[in-house]
Amino acid sequence: MNDRNGEWSAERDLRCGWGVLRPAWLQRFRTAKWALFWLCWAGAIQGMVVNGFVNVVITTIERRFGLRSMQTGVIAGGYDMASFACLAPVTYLGGRSSASKPRWLGWGVLLMGIGSLLFALPHFLIPPYKVAGEEPDDLCIVNQTASSSWKDAPGEGGAWAVAVFVAAQLLHGAGATPLFTLGVTYIDENVSKKMSSVYLGVYYTMAVVGPALGYVVGGQMLKIYTDFATVDSETLGITPLSSSWIGAWWVGFIFSAVLCLVVALPLLAFPYELPGAAEIRASKISEAHEGAATKTAAFSALRELPKATAALFKNPTFMFLNLAGASEGMLISGFAAFLPKLIENQFAVNASQAAMLLGVITVPAGGGGTFLGGWLVKRWRLTCAGIIKLCVVATLLAVVFSFSFVLSCDNYPFAGVTIPYNSPSVSGGDRLSAECNAGCACGARAAAVCGADARAYASPCRAGCARALARGAHTLYQRCACVAPVAPLPLYYDAETNTSIPYEAINSTCSSECPYLWLFVFLSFCLMLFTFVATMPALSATLRCVREEQRSFALGLQWIVVRLLGTIPAPLLFGFLIDRACRLWAAGACALYDNVHMSRYMLALALAGKLCSLLFFFFAWWFYRPPGGKSDNAVAPAADAPGRDKANGSLPTVTTIANGTLDRSNGYCNAALECSDHL
Repeated sequence: MNDRNGEWSAERDLRCGWGVLRPAWLQRFRTAKWALFWLCWAGAIQGMVVNGFVNVVITTIERRFGLRSMQTGVIAGGYDMASFACLAPVTYLGGRSSASKPRWLGWGVLLMGIGSLLFALPHFLIPPYKVAGEEPDDLCIVNQTASSSWKDAPGEGGAWAVAVFVAAQLLHGAGATPLFTLGVTYIDENVSKKMSSVYLGVYYTMAVVGPALGYVVGGQMLKIYTDFATVDSETLGITPLSSSWIGAWWVGFIFSAVLCLVVALPLLAFPYELPGAAEIRASKISEAHEGAATKTAAFSALRELPKATAALFKNPTFMFLNLAGASEGMLISGFAAFLPKLIENQFAVNASQAAMLLGVITVPAGGGGTFLGGWLVKRWRLTCAGIIKLCVVATLLAVVFSFSFVLSCDNYPFAGVTIPYNSPSVSGGDRLSAECNAGCACGARAAAVCGADARAYASPCRAGCARALARGAHTLYQRCACVAPVAPLPLYYDAETNTSIPYEAINSTCSSECPYLWLFVFLSFCLMLFTFVATMPALSATLRCVREEQRSFALGLQWIVVRLLGTIPAPLLFGFLIDRACRLWAAGACALYDNVHMSRYMLALALAGKLCSLLFFFFAWWFYRPPGGKSDNAVAPAADAPGRDKANGSLPTVTTIANGTLDRSNGYCNAALECSDHL
């Protein structure tokens, strides 16, 4: 009777459902394809939130809460801090044979949803946004008293907002931890080895499409005014092109929290393994790196964690792949967070346009590169050594395209900072003061305007403007003493009154004449393409160079190294260097960057990271030892040998090398190697 109850319980555990609710109609979805479908959506949501929405709103929350790039770097790094803390226990405990990986995955997605709600919380904790330009001291009124003085230094405000954002990112990181560790091994355990690369390629492709969706959707949200529910932006006289504009940065996080709930429920319904998993497990042959350390038995107790770690750390191929992943992770994490800021400032585009451009780049380059890498592994039937060789070639090409950051535009024509005023300076005053605005008693509020002389001014008051006209979504300024006289003055057509109004300044950014934007977009596309071509093969090489029972834990350790050495310090390093490129501080946030310095800093980081990746991938290939054969390190196998003999399940006969020639009837081997049985 007990045996029958045990069999019934085991059969129930292999059925789709929640607890005792496991209806028969639900069992048709108990397939690897449906598991992949929901995992793809989970990965896409994770990418959309963490690598999309968060990165898109970086510059917006800097202006809204008066933050520096170092502070937003801490926010961006919060995700990886949580991943670092959670990876070892989650992958070790979730990777045990008795653990249900779908359950870990489902609860993780729910935790991500809670983090998204928390990230949007600061919007509801502060008063409605007050647009710079509305106050009396935003105009030049002679003999008035300034409400505050300009402070051209980094701010220290917004600490409470940073704490909330970091807490939300910690929840994002903890919730996403199982996705690319337990999720990967769950797919690998439930599909054949031949199809594993394809399934993982689709999975990682959707994970890359997620950030693209985040950039595109988040960019569109930034076109909506942040307080759209209570304020009509047209009554404020500002547009998304205005420097005072704050978009609805928080809406995407509310939307993603709902999606997390929708995806988590199906994931929680999957059994701990799918039908046929046992047969697939029995048919696989190990390609683990040959060495005494890898012959350790499966680690089933938590007290054996140090032993399991030491066994993996003695695998040189695994360790060099970890270091390559760390350098790649540093670049991906840093540029994902701050590349929108680079495009905004380098090419004078607004946050929404920068997000849209990155979305256009990320979809074909990131998604296509990831899928192409997985397809090449399957198409060429590469061995572990051949896979690493592919990573070396892809990284070498990425190094070439890293020189895209050489492209730099002239500094923005900003009066008092990059170019002088048309009026003599005032002794003892700040650099934004001149005789033309000396009697205006301008305050510290920043609301940059573009003058008719094609120069930007820190505010209407700093441009010496004494009159403002609100016309629809624009504000026009007249009688501006600091703006150089031009003839004729530009005209603004007012459709309501059917009149053209001359103005000397307008609350919009000055257009950029830099011709490098689309060339930079193309080169960045190529850089991203070859970067992501290597990601899927690098993952396959990691899974193949360790023993099967070590895979979940190996992925966990790899991501710990990647986070500790790469993605955690990356936003802080990028933020520190970007802050150093700041030319003008306003209300705690940077209002103007030096384009040349920013470009050189990004070039140095890109080249250093890519050259390190190239070196580590090369060493991973050099030190790899295939099982059952002695390799000459100078050459790697070009392709896999065929699988087992279908008649009796035995391995194919090994053909020896004679006089430098090779019989390829039973497989593919390099003349410098003894044939080895790679599957």
